[in-house]
Parts: sequence; C-alpha cells; structure tokens
Amino acid sequence: MTHHHGYIGALLAAFLFGISSTLNKIALENVHPLVVAGSIYLTAGVVLMVIRYTPVKDRILEQLKSKVATQDSFSRKDFLLLGVIALFGSFLAPLLFMFGLDRTTAVNASLLLNTETLFTVILALLLFGEKISRRGAIGILFILVGAVVVSTESLVGVHLTEGLLGNALVVLASLSWAIDNNLSKLLSLKRDLLLVTSLKGLLGGSALLSLAVLFSIPLDIPLESLPYLLTVGSLSIGFSIVLFLFALREIGAMKTGAIFATSSLMGAVTAFLVLGESFTGIKAIFGMVMLVGVYLLSE
Repeated sequence: MTHHHGYIGALLAAFLFGISSTLNKIALENVHPLVVAGSIYLTAGVVLMVIRYTPVKDRILEQLKSKVATQDSFSRKDFLLLGVIALFGSFLAPLLFMFGLDRTTAVNASLLLNTETLFTVILALLLFGEKISRRGAIGILFILVGAVVVSTESLVGVHLTEGLLGNALVVLASLSWAIDNNLSKLLSLKRDLLLVTSLKGLLGGSALLSLAVLFSIPLDIPLESLPYLLTVGSLSIGFSIVLFLFALREIGAMKTGAIFATSSLMGAVTAFLVLGESFTGIKAIFGMVMLVGVYLLSE
C-alpha cells in the first residue's frame, strides 16, 4: 500500500467518527452519558474481537498490512503501553469530556475540542520528531480554521470565561486524546490492528461501566437506543480506530490527527441530513477549506 492509502484511511476514520455525534445525541435522550460512553467502547471491543476469530479477519488484515507491519507478537511492554493508551484514550478522555460538557456550553465544548489537533501536532513535533513542510503546515492551519468555524460557526456564542472548570476539563480531555493518538502510533506497527483496537475498547468500556456502577448509575438501555449504540460502537469507535491506527502507521500522528479533525464537518453534514440541524453556506465554504487543507497536507 502507498502512503495515499493512509490519507484515505484517516478520512474514512473521520467520517465514521463524525456520524457518531448525531447517533449519540439520539441515544443520550434515554441513556446516561457515562453508560453511553462505556457501552460504545465495550461494543467496539466485543465486535472486533469476534471478527478477529472469523475468516473475515484475514481479509481485513490483508487490506491493512504494509511493509512495516511485520510484528505480530505482543510483548509485556506492548501490553503495558496498551494499558496506558486505554487509560488516556478510552477512559480519561471520555470521562473528562463528559464532566466538562456538563459544566460548560455545547458551543464552548465544540470549539475547545479542536485543541486535540493542536496537542497532537505539538506532541508529534516535540516528542516523536515528526517533520512537516511549509505546505503541510498551511494544510493543518486550513483544517484547524475550518474545524473551528464548522463546529461553532459563530464565535458570538463562545464565552470561554463562563464555565471555566468545564472548559478546562474539555481541554484536558483533548490533551488525553492527543496523548492517545501519539502513543498509538507505536502499537500501529503491529500487524494485528484488530487485536489492538479490540483490547483498547474492552479495557476502556469495562472501566467506564464499572465507574457507572460505582456511582450507582442505572445501566438500563431502552430497546430503541440499542441500534444507535451498536452502530456507534462497532463503526464509529471500532472500525474508526482500526482505520486511525492504519493511518498513523502510514502517515504519522501529526497528519492523521489533523485530517481526523474533518470529523466535525462529517458530523455537521450528518446532523443536517438526519436531525435537520442547520448547515449554512458558511459551514459549506469552510468545509471546502478543510478539504483543501487535506489536499495540501497530502502532497
């Protein structure tokens, strides 16, 4: 596979994750946020683990393999790293975001979530020595500016002085996901991405649901909410992470993290089509700006 497949993988991961905001919004009408978070991560882990023991596994891994993905065995160090990744990306990040969202406005949260891209780029530069050309830097800037506009459209509704604790928690959640993004690159060298992703989902989902039980939060999930949670868990979390790891391996954390920010555009389009939410000309224009940014980044 060429590196261009890495860009396609990152865009597909962003698309699958982008549709989750609409489906989660429907599920949250009847299910506690902590139970939603735990259920979708656990679903991702279970679905991918089941697939891993079917003939479909070989076809998927054959499509995702590359020259560098030759390590199949897991060492003790790998499992330790997986535990750290699950801690930051599948437990702390969704937990911090949930409590942060509860203490700030949705507009503030949407804007501050874009700091994940900044943190991912900074960590990739400082800790992993990834390099970026001037053209690529402009592409990342285009994507980030587009993401800010698409996720908030009007900065009039942004009041960062309100809900300071909630804002700080959202930023910490973004930092946790950025740490997850960069550390996951190390495990992306493993050929068995299904195993990596399934274990990550199982660990994170189990921890979140255990926390819900600890807080005496009912785990009841109405039948009408089940299809949304299963879809988000298997596609928006499960296969999205598999594709994200593949992209990490092919093009690095910096580019993958930046392209993944287009999930805000995917989410806005899905919300417009499914929920009838506003999708204005401004959002469309800056959505195109994001796609131009992806093009610049891919050259």
